[in-house]
Amino acid sequence: MALTLLWLGTGCATSTPELRGHLAARTAVGQFQLAYAQGDDEATAQVREALERAGPRLARWGALDEPVQVQVLPSHRALEHAVDRSGYGWLRAWARYDEVFVQSPSTWYLGSAAQREVNELMLHELTHCLMYQLAASRLSWSRKRIPLWFREGMASYTAEQGSRWASLEDLARHLESSPGEDPLRAGDELYRDESDLVYGAAHQAFTFLVLRYGEPRVRALLAEMKRGPTFPEAFASVVGLPVDSFLQDFLRYVRLRGFRPGRLRHTVALPGDPIQPPAPAPAPVAPR
Repeated sequence: MALTLLWLGTGCATSTPELRGHLAARTAVGQFQLAYAQGDDEATAQVREALERAGPRLARWGALDEPVQVQVLPSHRALEHAVDRSGYGWLRAWARYDEVFVQSPSTWYLGSAAQREVNELMLHELTHCLMYQLAASRLSWSRKRIPLWFREGMASYTAEQGSRWASLEDLARHLESSPGEDPLRAGDELYRDESDLVYGAAHQAFTFLVLRYGEPRVRALLAEMKRGPTFPEAFASVVGLPVDSFLQDFLRYVRLRGFRPGRLRHTVALPGDPIQPPAPAPAPVAPR
């Protein structure tokens, strides 16, 4: 996929004053504007390459309607400040409707991050932008009530990050040991302190949704939201049952370990759908 670049100089406005370098990029799925700190050219080149590589997997869902601004921030502190989060030491990026804030890959470790890690992160974040744009307008995206499990699950599924998070067996054990704690409806504290669990639950729930109904149903769900309904309304209309019913069925599937070969083949059918859920394939190996 070709990536067209244009040097824009230092005159473009940016919400972060220290970002004085600017590039514009165009791929088959949309347009991007990159802002970065001078002297951070190598890390910015990694982010730029990741934009190109993200295209084929993003295209399974659709294309961006609006350009996305990507800000390559010089430190973790700058990232937390930009997205108004504190205490999220594991956080490397944050996405909104048409913005991605990413901590410079040159600061992730003592040495620079590998290109494959940057590719994975940017694909995850761009999936968020694409999801919001397919489901809403610039004015309505934050009011669609899209739950965390769907947002993070779709991004993790697209970036094939299942092996990075808690597994189905891990989730089953957590539900046994902490029956009152639901990682699918995680609050800020659980999200901050147990991100592996929360992202794992989101990834597995979204994967379960795709295994049951297919990716076309997900695209239909996003298109239905674009017409006006909120996520709960669109989900009930497109999938055919309330969100809570789907989540209860997924949690029962996990608790009873229906993911094990030969288990619960005919006991986890969702109301109104004749297709039985196949046992999930092994989690894809995420690039490391």
